[in-house]
Amino acid sequence: MSSTPKSNEKDTISLDSRGKASKFAGNELDYVSRVLNADNWSSTYCSSQSWVRSLELAFSEKWGVKYAIAMNSGTSTLHACLVAAGVKAGDEVISPALTVIMDTTTTLHANAIPVYADIREDTWTIDPEDIKRKITAKTKAIIVVTIYGLPVHYDEIMAIAKEHDLSVIEDNAECFLSVYKGQLTGTIGHFSSYSFENTKHLSCGEGGIVLTNDESGAAIVRKTGGHGFMSLGATESRVVQAAGLDVSDPEFKRHDMLGWNYRMPEFCAAIALAQLEKIDHLVGLRIKAAQAYERTLEETNCTFLKKQHVPDGWTHSYWCWPVLYLPDQANGVSHKEFRQLFSSAGGSTLRAAWSVPYLEPLMATGVFRERFRQIYEGVTYPKGLCPTAESLQRNIMQFKTSMRSEEEVMKEVEALRKAILAVQKK
Repeated sequence: MSSTPKSNEKDTISLDSRGKASKFAGNELDYVSRVLNADNWSSTYCSSQSWVRSLELAFSEKWGVKYAIAMNSGTSTLHACLVAAGVKAGDEVISPALTVIMDTTTTLHANAIPVYADIREDTWTIDPEDIKRKITAKTKAIIVVTIYGLPVHYDEIMAIAKEHDLSVIEDNAECFLSVYKGQLTGTIGHFSSYSFENTKHLSCGEGGIVLTNDESGAAIVRKTGGHGFMSLGATESRVVQAAGLDVSDPEFKRHDMLGWNYRMPEFCAAIALAQLEKIDHLVGLRIKAAQAYERTLEETNCTFLKKQHVPDGWTHSYWCWPVLYLPDQANGVSHKEFRQLFSSAGGSTLRAAWSVPYLEPLMATGVFRERFRQIYEGVTYPKGLCPTAESLQRNIMQFKTSMRSEEEVMKEVEALRKAILAVQKK
């Protein structure tokens, strides 16, 4: 495993060609230009040293894992992980009740049944005790979500998985380089899924990657994303290997399993590789922004905003800075009114947490059952299923941490300070 990453205090702000602070002011333009000037843009038909393969090798080295498979989104990666975990039609997959809908929809893509475990009140991550209560004879896998950049209770969860012979899939879309008791997130579960969507720590517009130490699982992930070409493998990213295959023979066969087109384009890989080269810096910027927000809480003695708890031995990579709004301690100022105070003071859009997945119309109205009625007939998700998640979700606020300069950070922090003081004066 690679050593514990540390933010570089000497990092300077990256500037784009206009002199503006930018996330894409490294080697991104140079690498994309090289792709444009290449003879072949398809990573699956060119040499093993394509941009996609270079990205995979760099991720493997950075995280200290054996296999990395790049794909076109963090949703594709989750689906491929479920396939590699052996999830079949009618199996059950447990995921947390506080997360985006994609942990649910990828379970449906695998023709499996979503099962929701509640979250802990302190860390807001999946509760190992509720996982135990939700396991049945049909349970095949557990998706754990490192929500906002915070690890989960891995020791307890991995012990549960071992006892019941279940696969653990880490959804690390919001969590880059966080550490759990000396281990990088992404190296603990059986499979780990990352997203490169535009809001993430590392982004290339759209994209994602799977990390694993399971050779057979890695091969299935790659074939799932590559149309089921039989020549693909854990490290082989080309659909036609050079040795022993006569593609001119009309009897030549190519596909031995069902697959999708989840392949990452060379352009996205080139951008993602340039981003990976400075990932410590990008994560460090978000951590510094979160620290600035937290200092403001301390300096104003604010009691109505509660931080997400970070246990000893864990680190947080702060995709955003999340807090729980406690209206009972806010002098009668509602959640909505506080957002308006923050905005009026110059703050950016203050987002709420996503709806609990099973209360989204897709699930609440039963539309999902139309996909495969034999499996989903009678499956319902009543309100109150995961009371802690439902309660906390209504009052979580997500402050942005993606600012690229100290000036931008101070603008958001000052808006928070003004909003807090306005509440305290009520």
